[in-house]
Amino acid sequence: MLRTMAIALAALAVVSGTILAILLIWPVPDPDPEQTFDFTRVEAPPEARPHTDYPARDGQRLPLRVYPAATTDVVLVLIHGSAGHGDYLHGMAAELAERDVATVVVPDLRGHGEAPLRRGDIDYVAQLEHDLADLVTWVRERHAGTRVVVGGHSAGGGLALRLAGGEYAEQVDAWLLIAPMLGPDAPTNRDNAGGWVQLRLPRIVALTVLNNFGITALDNLQVVHFNLPERYRSGRETLAYSWRMIQGFGPRDYRDDLTAIDVPLLVVVGEHDEAFVAERYAPVIADYAAHGRVVVMPALQHMDIVSDSLTLELYANWIESLGPVDAAR
Repeated sequence: MLRTMAIALAALAVVSGTILAILLIWPVPDPDPEQTFDFTRVEAPPEARPHTDYPARDGQRLPLRVYPAATTDVVLVLIHGSAGHGDYLHGMAAELAERDVATVVVPDLRGHGEAPLRRGDIDYVAQLEHDLADLVTWVRERHAGTRVVVGGHSAGGGLALRLAGGEYAEQVDAWLLIAPMLGPDAPTNRDNAGGWVQLRLPRIVALTVLNNFGITALDNLQVVHFNLPERYRSGRETLAYSWRMIQGFGPRDYRDDLTAIDVPLLVVVGEHDEAFVAERYAPVIADYAAHGRVVVMPALQHMDIVSDSLTLELYANWIESLGPVDAAR
């Protein structure tokens, strides 16, 4: 009897291991080259590249752009989206700084940009959140008495939301979520982000099973690929993410993270966003962060939302409406 059970368990282990192995090596699906975003409005000049850095808690110095304003006491930390780097936010950052709305700081997230240690990967799931918290600390050390606003576009908005729901949220005075990625189960999502994302679903299933058993040794494997057309590539893009990167580059749970926000919140999305369904943001925000404001910008798409002049005016007016900095902070 025991021998029979042992043989059955061994056979089950072999079959399960074989299935997991097949799932892990399953190839990435071919993208549709016509189904992606239009990046022409956010092409950046050479001066958009990072020119300084800031220290993270692990001793790494991470790339940073600083756009100083003349007199304002507001600092906007602005986070780029998936596959990219901070260059494409140059126009928005420069405009807000030149108008003296805010000093703007734009990082290249760990695993992204010019020359990351490991492109598309991080050391552990919470590392991007920790890096962002370290950047906010760096800002507060250099700009005492300022109002700190954290904003992010697309997946960067999801990372900002992750920070908003965590232990470091009290360091932030307001949140600006620009076409934010709310998570894989959010009603705002389009399938595969409108063609931008290619998921290796079999590999994701296998890694989910392994992680449920506490096995994390394969969390560096790539599970998401991005459909960036060749004409927009410079060699500094990040075309695939590891399991742990995709787990950490977004909210833990958008419902809990939104509910935790008790300071001003602005959510902006383009009416014709290719990745997300614009009209579904307002009900989500009403349910979990009722004090937040949602604005749908007519006719705009996913990348327009960080470069359109009327939208930049909206951001400027909202930041200026926040009022004087609370002296207690």
